[in-house]
Amino acid sequence: MRIGVDVGGTKIEAIALDARGVELQRIRTATPKGDYDGTIACVAGLVRDLETATKETGTVGVGIPGTVVGATGLVKNANSIWLNGQPLQRDLSLALSREVRCANDANCFAISEATDGAAKGYEVVFGIIFGTGCGGGISIGRRLHSGPNGLGGEWGHTPLPWTTAIEVPGPLCYCGRHGCLETWISGTGFEWDFARVTSRNLRGAEIVAAAEAGDEEAKEALDRLIDRMARGMSTLVNVLDPDAIVLGGGLSNLERLYQGELAERLRDYGFGGGVRTPILRNLHGDSSGVRGAAWLWPLQKRDADDFERIG
Repeated sequence: MRIGVDVGGTKIEAIALDARGVELQRIRTATPKGDYDGTIACVAGLVRDLETATKETGTVGVGIPGTVVGATGLVKNANSIWLNGQPLQRDLSLALSREVRCANDANCFAISEATDGAAKGYEVVFGIIFGTGCGGGISIGRRLHSGPNGLGGEWGHTPLPWTTAIEVPGPLCYCGRHGCLETWISGTGFEWDFARVTSRNLRGAEIVAAAEAGDEEAKEALDRLIDRMARGMSTLVNVLDPDAIVLGGGLSNLERLYQGELAERLRDYGFGGGVRTPILRNLHGDSSGVRGAAWLWPLQKRDADDFERIG
Protein backbone atom coordinates (compact mmCIF):
# COMPACT_ATOMS: atom_id res chain seq x y z
CA MET A 1 0.00 0.00 0.00
CA ARG A 2 1.14 3.54 -0.77
CA ILE A 3 -0.06 6.52 1.25
CA GLY A 4 0.05 10.03 -0.16
CA VAL A 5 -0.50 13.25 1.78
CA ASP A 6 -1.08 16.66 0.21
CA VAL A 7 -0.34 19.53 2.60
CA GLY A 8 -2.28 22.56 1.37
CA GLY A 9 -2.79 26.00 2.79
CA THR A 10 -6.34 25.30 3.95
CA LYS A 11 -6.62 21.50 4.03
CA ILE A 12 -4.49 18.39 4.32
CA GLU A 13 -5.67 15.40 2.33
CA ALA A 14 -4.44 11.81 2.54
CA ILE A 15 -5.07 8.86 0.27
CA ALA A 16 -4.23 5.15 0.31
CA LEU A 17 -3.57 3.35 -2.99
CA ASP A 18 -3.03 -0.31 -3.65
CA ALA A 19 -0.22 -1.54 -5.93
CA ARG A 20 -2.41 -1.00 -9.00
CA GLY A 21 -3.19 2.61 -8.10
CA VAL A 22 -6.75 1.84 -6.97
CA GLU A 23 -7.94 4.17 -4.22
CA LEU A 24 -8.62 2.34 -0.97
CA GLN A 25 -9.43 5.22 1.35
CA ARG A 26 -9.30 9.03 1.40
CA ILE A 27 -9.56 11.46 4.31
CA ARG A 28 -8.98 15.18 4.81
CA THR A 29 -8.89 17.76 7.56
CA ALA A 30 -8.24 21.46 8.03
CA THR A 31 -4.62 22.61 7.97
CA PRO A 32 -3.32 23.83 11.36
CA LYS A 33 -2.12 27.13 9.90
CA GLY A 34 0.97 28.64 11.45
CA ASP A 35 1.56 25.58 13.63
CA TYR A 36 4.56 23.48 12.55
CA ASP A 37 4.28 20.89 15.35
CA GLY A 38 0.53 20.72 14.72
CA THR A 39 1.17 20.03 11.04
CA ILE A 40 3.50 17.14 11.91
CA ALA A 41 0.93 15.69 14.29
CA CYS A 42 -1.87 16.16 11.74
CA VAL A 43 -0.05 14.37 8.92
CA ALA A 44 1.01 11.52 11.21
CA GLY A 45 -2.56 11.21 12.49
CA LEU A 46 -4.00 10.98 8.98
CA VAL A 47 -1.53 8.25 8.06
CA ARG A 48 -2.44 6.25 11.14
CA ASP A 49 -6.16 6.72 10.44
CA LEU A 50 -5.71 5.36 6.91
CA GLU A 51 -3.78 2.37 8.19
CA THR A 52 -6.44 1.67 10.80
CA ALA A 53 -9.21 1.91 8.20
CA THR A 54 -7.46 -0.35 5.68
CA LYS A 55 -5.82 -2.65 8.23
CA GLU A 56 -2.57 -2.29 6.25
CA THR A 57 0.64 -0.32 6.60
CA GLY A 58 2.10 1.65 3.73
CA THR A 59 4.91 3.77 2.43
CA VAL A 60 4.34 7.51 2.92
CA GLY A 61 4.92 10.36 0.49
CA VAL A 62 4.05 13.99 1.20
CA GLY A 63 3.47 16.81 -1.25
CA ILE A 64 4.17 20.32 0.03
CA PRO A 65 3.87 23.85 -1.39
CA GLY A 66 7.65 24.29 -1.26
CA THR A 67 10.95 22.48 -1.68
CA VAL A 68 13.12 20.27 0.53
CA VAL A 69 16.77 21.20 -0.08
CA GLY A 70 18.84 18.04 -0.42
CA ALA A 71 21.98 19.47 1.18
CA THR A 72 20.24 20.67 4.35
CA GLY A 73 16.97 18.74 4.55
CA LEU A 74 15.18 22.01 5.25
CA VAL A 75 12.08 23.37 3.52
CA LYS A 76 12.27 26.59 1.51
CA ASN A 77 10.01 28.57 -0.83
CA ALA A 78 6.82 27.30 0.86
CA ASN A 79 3.85 29.65 0.80
CA SER A 80 2.76 27.85 3.99
CA ILE A 81 5.50 29.88 5.61
CA TRP A 82 5.58 28.02 8.93
CA LEU A 83 7.21 25.10 7.06
CA ASN A 84 10.15 27.16 5.83
CA GLY A 85 13.48 26.42 7.50
CA GLN A 86 12.10 23.27 9.11
CA PRO A 87 13.36 19.66 8.71
CA LEU A 88 9.90 18.46 7.71
CA GLN A 89 10.94 15.20 6.07
CA ARG A 90 13.09 14.21 9.06
CA ASP A 91 10.42 15.11 11.60
CA LEU A 92 7.69 13.23 9.76
CA SER A 93 9.97 10.20 9.49
CA LEU A 94 10.56 10.30 13.23
CA ALA A 95 6.86 10.76 13.98
CA LEU A 96 5.91 7.74 11.85
CA SER A 97 8.98 5.57 12.59
CA ARG A 98 9.72 5.05 8.90
CA GLU A 99 11.23 6.91 5.99
CA VAL A 100 8.91 9.58 4.60
CA ARG A 101 9.52 11.21 1.22
CA CYS A 102 8.55 14.84 0.63
CA ALA A 103 8.36 16.72 -2.66
CA ASN A 104 6.96 19.87 -4.16
CA ASP A 105 3.27 19.56 -5.01
CA ALA A 106 3.87 20.34 -8.71
CA ASN A 107 6.41 17.52 -8.82
CA CYS A 108 3.79 15.24 -7.30
CA PHE A 109 1.37 16.27 -10.04
CA ALA A 110 3.93 15.33 -12.70
CA ILE A 111 4.63 11.93 -11.09
CA SER A 112 0.92 11.17 -10.82
CA GLU A 113 0.13 11.93 -14.44
CA ALA A 114 3.24 10.09 -15.67
CA THR A 115 2.52 6.98 -13.61
CA ASP A 116 -1.15 6.28 -14.31
CA GLY A 117 -2.53 9.50 -15.70
CA ALA A 118 -2.69 11.33 -19.01
CA ALA A 119 1.04 10.85 -19.72
CA LYS A 120 1.27 7.16 -18.85
CA GLY A 121 3.69 5.55 -21.28
CA TYR A 122 5.79 8.68 -21.84
CA GLU A 123 9.35 8.52 -20.50
CA VAL A 124 10.08 12.22 -19.84
CA VAL A 125 7.09 14.25 -18.67
CA PHE A 126 6.84 17.89 -17.63
CA GLY A 127 3.77 18.71 -15.54
CA ILE A 128 2.52 22.30 -15.32
CA ILE A 129 0.04 23.65 -12.79
CA PHE A 130 -1.69 26.84 -13.91
CA GLY A 131 -3.34 27.88 -10.66
CA THR A 132 -3.05 30.89 -8.38
CA GLY A 133 0.65 30.61 -9.23
CA CYS A 134 2.43 28.59 -11.88
CA GLY A 135 4.41 25.50 -10.93
CA GLY A 136 6.17 22.71 -12.77
CA GLY A 137 7.59 19.26 -12.17
CA ILE A 138 9.70 16.71 -14.02
CA SER A 139 9.15 12.96 -14.16
CA ILE A 140 11.71 10.70 -15.83
CA GLY A 141 10.78 7.04 -16.03
CA ARG A 142 7.98 7.66 -13.47
CA ARG A 143 10.56 8.96 -11.02
CA LEU A 144 10.90 12.48 -9.73
CA HIS A 145 13.76 14.67 -10.90
CA SER A 146 14.22 17.53 -8.46
CA GLY A 147 18.01 18.10 -8.61
CA PRO A 148 20.53 18.82 -5.84
CA ASN A 149 18.92 22.17 -5.05
CA GLY A 150 15.38 20.83 -5.14
CA LEU A 151 14.62 23.27 -7.96
CA GLY A 152 13.95 20.90 -10.85
CA GLY A 153 10.79 22.07 -12.58
CA GLU A 154 10.71 25.60 -11.09
CA TRP A 155 9.77 26.88 -14.50
CA GLY A 156 7.36 29.49 -13.14
CA HIS A 157 10.30 31.51 -11.84
CA THR A 158 12.07 31.82 -15.15
CA PRO A 159 11.43 34.96 -17.21
CA LEU A 160 8.89 35.28 -19.97
CA PRO A 161 10.91 34.96 -23.20
CA TRP A 162 10.90 37.38 -26.13
CA THR A 163 9.17 40.13 -24.21
CA THR A 164 7.51 42.97 -26.06
CA ALA A 165 7.80 46.63 -25.05
CA ILE A 166 4.62 46.45 -22.95
CA GLU A 167 5.91 43.38 -21.09
CA VAL A 168 9.10 44.98 -19.75
CA PRO A 169 10.03 44.90 -16.90
CA GLY A 170 6.97 42.85 -16.07
CA PRO A 171 5.00 42.54 -12.83
CA LEU A 172 6.85 42.23 -9.54
CA CYS A 173 6.86 38.60 -8.39
CA TYR A 174 6.77 37.59 -4.73
CA CYS A 175 10.25 36.10 -5.26
CA GLY A 176 11.56 39.67 -5.62
CA ARG A 177 12.16 39.69 -9.37
CA HIS A 178 10.13 41.15 -12.22
CA GLY A 179 8.55 39.31 -15.12
CA CYS A 180 8.55 35.71 -13.90
CA LEU A 181 6.32 33.42 -15.94
CA GLU A 182 4.17 32.99 -12.85
CA THR A 183 3.20 36.66 -12.99
CA TRP A 184 1.97 36.32 -16.58
CA ILE A 185 0.42 32.87 -17.09
CA SER A 186 -1.07 31.96 -13.72
CA GLY A 187 -4.72 32.59 -12.97
CA THR A 188 -3.66 35.62 -10.94
CA GLY A 189 -1.46 36.90 -13.76
CA PHE A 190 -4.24 36.43 -16.32
CA GLU A 191 -6.63 38.53 -14.23
CA TRP A 192 -3.96 41.18 -13.57
CA ASP A 193 -3.12 41.51 -17.26
CA PHE A 194 -6.79 41.92 -18.20
CA ALA A 195 -7.29 44.62 -15.56
CA ARG A 196 -4.07 46.38 -16.61
CA VAL A 197 -5.19 46.64 -20.24
CA THR A 198 -8.93 47.22 -19.81
CA SER A 199 -9.30 48.76 -16.31
CA ARG A 200 -11.96 46.10 -15.73
CA ASN A 201 -11.67 43.75 -12.75
CA LEU A 202 -12.98 40.29 -13.64
CA ARG A 203 -12.20 36.82 -12.36
CA GLY A 204 -10.55 34.37 -14.75
CA ALA A 205 -13.75 32.42 -15.39
CA GLU A 206 -15.58 35.67 -16.09
CA ILE A 207 -12.97 36.73 -18.64
CA VAL A 208 -13.30 33.37 -20.41
CA ALA A 209 -17.10 33.65 -20.40
CA ALA A 210 -16.91 37.19 -21.76
CA ALA A 211 -14.59 36.03 -24.55
CA GLU A 212 -16.97 33.24 -25.47
CA ALA A 213 -19.78 35.82 -25.58
CA GLY A 214 -17.82 37.89 -28.10
CA ASP A 215 -16.19 40.51 -25.85
CA GLU A 216 -13.21 41.74 -27.90
CA GLU A 217 -11.12 42.81 -24.90
CA ALA A 218 -11.58 39.41 -23.28
CA LYS A 219 -10.74 37.63 -26.53
CA GLU A 220 -7.53 39.66 -26.83
CA ALA A 221 -6.62 38.80 -23.22
CA LEU A 222 -7.03 35.09 -23.95
CA ASP A 223 -4.91 35.45 -27.06
CA ARG A 224 -2.14 37.11 -25.04
CA LEU A 225 -2.35 34.36 -22.41
CA ILE A 226 -2.03 31.53 -24.93
CA ASP A 227 0.82 33.25 -26.74
CA ARG A 228 2.72 33.70 -23.46
CA MET A 229 2.08 30.08 -22.51
CA ALA A 230 3.56 28.97 -25.84
CA ARG A 231 6.58 31.22 -25.43
CA GLY A 232 7.17 29.87 -21.95
CA MET A 233 6.76 26.25 -23.03
CA SER A 234 9.30 26.75 -25.81
CA THR A 235 12.00 27.09 -23.15
CA LEU A 236 10.98 23.67 -21.79
CA VAL A 237 11.33 22.15 -25.23
CA ASN A 238 14.65 23.89 -25.91
CA VAL A 239 16.19 22.74 -22.61
CA LEU A 240 14.47 19.47 -21.65
CA ASP A 241 12.54 18.45 -24.78
CA PRO A 242 10.04 16.34 -22.81
CA ASP A 243 8.06 13.56 -24.46
CA ALA A 244 4.84 15.16 -23.21
CA ILE A 245 3.60 18.21 -21.31
CA VAL A 246 0.60 17.73 -19.00
CA LEU A 247 -1.49 20.67 -17.80
CA GLY A 248 -3.24 21.01 -14.45
CA GLY A 249 -4.75 23.72 -12.26
CA GLY A 250 -7.72 25.99 -12.88
CA LEU A 251 -6.55 27.42 -16.20
CA SER A 252 -5.95 23.91 -17.55
CA ASN A 253 -9.72 23.61 -17.94
CA LEU A 254 -9.64 26.17 -20.75
CA GLU A 255 -10.79 24.23 -23.82
CA ARG A 256 -8.82 26.40 -26.24
CA LEU A 257 -5.57 24.98 -24.87
CA TYR A 258 -6.37 21.60 -26.47
CA GLN A 259 -7.85 22.74 -29.77
CA GLY A 260 -4.55 23.15 -31.59
CA GLU A 261 -3.85 26.84 -31.09
CA LEU A 262 -1.38 26.43 -28.22
CA ALA A 263 0.39 23.53 -29.95
CA GLU A 264 0.68 25.51 -33.19
CA ARG A 265 2.28 28.47 -31.46
CA LEU A 266 4.63 26.20 -29.53
CA ARG A 267 5.59 24.52 -32.81
CA ASP A 268 6.81 27.85 -34.22
CA TYR A 269 8.45 29.21 -31.04
CA GLY A 270 10.66 26.16 -30.48
CA PHE A 271 14.19 26.41 -31.86
CA GLY A 272 14.11 25.73 -35.58
CA GLY A 273 10.33 25.28 -35.60
CA GLY A 274 8.46 22.05 -36.17
CA VAL A 275 7.96 21.25 -32.45
CA ARG A 276 5.43 18.43 -32.00
CA THR A 277 5.41 17.94 -28.22
CA PRO A 278 2.00 16.58 -27.09
CA ILE A 279 0.11 18.93 -24.75
CA LEU A 280 -2.22 16.86 -22.59
CA ARG A 281 -5.10 17.56 -20.24
CA ASN A 282 -4.59 15.90 -16.85
CA LEU A 283 -6.52 12.74 -16.04
CA HIS A 284 -6.73 12.87 -12.25
CA GLY A 285 -7.69 16.53 -11.76
CA ASP A 286 -7.44 17.82 -8.21
CA SER A 287 -6.46 14.33 -7.03
CA SER A 288 -3.19 14.32 -8.94
CA GLY A 289 -1.23 16.01 -6.16
CA VAL A 290 -2.16 13.56 -3.43
CA ARG A 291 -1.87 10.56 -5.79
CA GLY A 292 1.57 11.76 -6.90
CA ALA A 293 2.68 12.01 -3.28
CA ALA A 294 1.81 8.31 -2.90
CA TRP A 295 3.77 7.52 -6.07
CA LEU A 296 6.92 9.12 -4.63
CA TRP A 297 7.55 5.49 -3.74
CA PRO A 298 7.75 4.19 -7.33
CA LEU A 299 6.91 0.75 -8.59
CA GLN A 300 9.67 -1.81 -8.32
CA LYS A 301 10.42 -4.08 -11.29
CA ARG A 302 7.99 -6.83 -10.34
CA ASP A 303 5.30 -4.32 -9.40
CA ALA A 304 5.85 -2.39 -12.61
CA ASP A 305 5.42 -5.54 -14.72
CA ASP A 306 2.14 -6.31 -12.93
CA PHE A 307 1.05 -2.69 -13.23
CA GLU A 308 1.55 -2.72 -17.00
CA ARG A 309 -0.19 -6.09 -17.35
CA ILE A 310 -3.22 -4.98 -15.37
CA GLY A 311 -3.25 -1.65 -17.22
